[in-house]
Amino acid sequence: MISLIIGIVVSLVVTLTGTPLLIRTVHKLHYGQYIRQDGPKSHQIKRGTPTMGGLAIVFAIILGWLASALYRFFRLGQVPSPSALLVLFAMLSMGLLGFIDDFAKVRKKQNLGLSVKAKFIGQFIFGTIYAVLALLIPTKSGFPSAQPGISFIEKPFITFTFAGSVIAVILFVVWVNFLMTAWTNAVNLTDGLDGLAAGSSMIAFAGYGIIAFWESYHIKGGTHEGYSYAVSDPLDLTIIAVCAAIACFGFLWYNSNPATVFMGDTGSLALGGLFCALSIATHTEFLAVIIGGLYVIEAMSDVIQVTSFKLTRRRVFKMAPIHHHFELLGWSEGKVVVRFWMVEFLFVITGLTLFYGDWVVHSGLLFN
Repeated sequence: MISLIIGIVVSLVVTLTGTPLLIRTVHKLHYGQYIRQDGPKSHQIKRGTPTMGGLAIVFAIILGWLASALYRFFRLGQVPSPSALLVLFAMLSMGLLGFIDDFAKVRKKQNLGLSVKAKFIGQFIFGTIYAVLALLIPTKSGFPSAQPGISFIEKPFITFTFAGSVIAVILFVVWVNFLMTAWTNAVNLTDGLDGLAAGSSMIAFAGYGIIAFWESYHIKGGTHEGYSYAVSDPLDLTIIAVCAAIACFGFLWYNSNPATVFMGDTGSLALGGLFCALSIATHTEFLAVIIGGLYVIEAMSDVIQVTSFKLTRRRVFKMAPIHHHFELLGWSEGKVVVRFWMVEFLFVITGLTLFYGDWVVHSGLLFN
């Protein structure tokens, strides 16, 4: 518990003190946000707002976890876990891709950075590296999962002959790439209003903090009765998830409307990569669709809009992603953000309820 508190305090302090330093630095470099011209007219006043604020979030998560890890190393003799390093790699690699995209935008002085193709290639490269590392590094978070029900898969569905093993590895790499691309783009699309991505991510990662903590309390081989989770290093995952929630909380002080800094793709892709990696590490890939329900809605609204326009030349929404649709209906930006936070909160509560219900069923308590 002390290690968790250390992570929380350090992440919060780093975010609250580091973000204004980052804002001043970005101001000096004239790295301001460029606003799309076809968006809501009210957004044009945001032009020039410092971007790349996601750097503060990433550093807060890293330093919060590192401070906690150092405490556990010197106090308890525990070394950093492979699962934590894998999850942080996913965050850092996707954050690096986002930083390159943000840097391209400010260099070009427009709202378009990397091309869609270049971004997908980057996501594929980093996603594949993560998947291969997850298979090579000895953790229980790789394929196949040992989790039931709402997790990835209950039992191996391939006989592990040589050919079967090759197919399983390929399927796992494809699966991870699909998840990584989907979640990073979904969070990126959510980052369209002041505080929307930061606030919803704070809620989503708090949910994952609860899930990872519950798994750590009922880890396989432990002393607790009932169903046990075959996951690796859930306490480390708990600390990372909570540090992420707290980092987003601190960032909101500067990112809430009217924002004095944007997280940019640096932050949204990093958070998307982290969310994806946590779902894989905790074996809740399917449950993540509920926990990250707001991200799913944002992404699907964009897919529906593009598909409808290409097929029928008609738009389903006034503008996509869906948060802009409600703005154009007359909702204030603040009202859209707060109500979308509420929607994400309900998704997380639903996800936690399903998670707990799954545990009750498999622990046998339901029939006692």
